[in-house]
Amino acid sequence: MELIVGLGNPGQGYSKTRHNIGFMCLKHFAHEHGINFDKKQANARVGRGVVEGIDVFLAKPQTYMNLSGQSVNRLMHNLKLKPDDIIVIHDDLDLPLGKVRIRFGGSSGGHKGINSIIQQIGTRDFIRIKIGIGRPDSNKYDTSNEDDIVDFVLTGFSPDEKKEIESSITRVNEALLCLLTDGLEAAMNKYN
Repeated sequence: MELIVGLGNPGQGYSKTRHNIGFMCLKHFAHEHGINFDKKQANARVGRGVVEGIDVFLAKPQTYMNLSGQSVNRLMHNLKLKPDDIIVIHDDLDLPLGKVRIRFGGSSGGHKGINSIIQQIGTRDFIRIKIGIGRPDSNKYDTSNEDDIVDFVLTGFSPDEKKEIESSITRVNEALLCLLTDGLEAAMNKYN
């Protein structure tokens, strides 16, 4: 079984923000494969299904981003999984808008949701699918100020950006399928 986690913040007010791209991607993947988020477990909205013959457990933590690891840790233990059975989908400020990158392990890169997961499960050794949300415009935001960065990640996408993001969401769906069927190395070679 694979645990696929999309990171975001719960609530309608956050649903279309940059920080919720993980939720958006997971929702699309679930829809494409007929999986419903019809249950709650470990403080997450969850759904289970079979994709390409592989049992998958999808989760959208409802803890808010900075505490995502609490939910992921509980799910990992409840499902008796290892950290390398986890795939986490999240936003990345340091990637250009819409760019998709797959990696295994490494630091949190300053992402508080990823940092929470690392702290809670006790390792960096899990798969991440990152989606670039672009850097804030330095004319509008002080990029050295944490509050300005928070304001930026909690904004929505412009109409032009939405087109790029919709394409990325489709690409993440394809990357997830490749990860499940062909493995990490093949997915990294194809989508990075």
